[in-house]
Amino acid sequence: MKKRIAVLGATGSIGKSSLDIISRGSENFEVVLLSAHSNRSGLEQLKTQFPSAVLVLSGESGGKEKLINAIKNAGADITINGISGGAGLEPSLAAIESGSNLALANKETIVMAGKLAFRLANEKNVKIIPVDSEHSAVFHLIKAHGGADEIILTASGGPFRNFSLKEMEKVTAREALAHPTWKMGPKITIDSASMANKGLEIIEACSLFNMPPEKIKVSIHPQSIVHSMIRLCNGVIYAQLSKPDMRRPIHDALYWPQTSPLDIDPLDFDSLNLEFQKPDPEKFPMLTYAQEAVKMGGLYSCAYNAANEEAAAAFLEQKIGFLDIPRITGYVMEGDWSANYNDKETVLKADADARMKAVSYLKKYL
Repeated sequence: MKKRIAVLGATGSIGKSSLDIISRGSENFEVVLLSAHSNRSGLEQLKTQFPSAVLVLSGESGGKEKLINAIKNAGADITINGISGGAGLEPSLAAIESGSNLALANKETIVMAGKLAFRLANEKNVKIIPVDSEHSAVFHLIKAHGGADEIILTASGGPFRNFSLKEMEKVTAREALAHPTWKMGPKITIDSASMANKGLEIIEACSLFNMPPEKIKVSIHPQSIVHSMIRLCNGVIYAQLSKPDMRRPIHDALYWPQTSPLDIDPLDFDSLNLEFQKPDPEKFPMLTYAQEAVKMGGLYSCAYNAANEEAAAAFLEQKIGFLDIPRITGYVMEGDWSANYNDKETVLKADADARMKAVSYLKKYL
């Protein structure tokens, strides 16, 4: 029997990679729902390839509600959430509530409301399967080795890893979007340049793998061949290696819990050269803010994400400088976000409040 698949963010980078994998395994999958934010023509073109899929444009008037209802009624076995940013939270929760396994590329779901998402997944007896290359690697390494004493997340370091702070003050959005190894959407590419993306991944890893932040390390690895590592209690480190291609973790999530052949570029060891270095916290303070957010608990991780989203958007619009991204995030996190949460409404309120605080900083100081 074919697995019924919903693809959220179908016209974006994750969506396109997902549909490539689904097309390669068309005998195993049936696409029942495709969504996009505003790319109507791209979504309609997909209808010819996947005629049985319901199409939803979430960015139009009433589109969010249409998407939530479509997710609840799709009857999907697996929902791939490739929506960018905090907008992906409610669709993730709707997918879990519908009884669908969640192949999660939207890390903000866990960053904003990990406790809520996992509680709901347990109640509905569904699995949250990470699709980020780093978390997918850790997920499968832990499965293979029965646990981990430490997680080492690798980071490309983005285009500015060798820049000085003075040089980073002058970089442009165009330069930040020129990622050296990955082809991604604009927001996540900016996050990679500031290493906010790795900060989000630290927070996500703590929730996904039940690890304290001091057990999550980050290593800059420019080649993006080692996708993450785990250290066992005996000190031995195990790593997952492959070329940087998001189709691999998507493939693994779709076929989970089985392992299935995948015919894309294999890794060639004959010309392999791997480098690793420690990130500079002075240049990349978003890593420190993320660790602090986990330690503080409550809604600090939610505030971290909201502030970064507003700052990254302002940088893309050339309203602020690159180093203003961590300045805005640090300012927002100085607020009191210690309240606990047990429902979606509390999370969304904190998200909105943090965004307002970030915007007020933009207006007042920049």
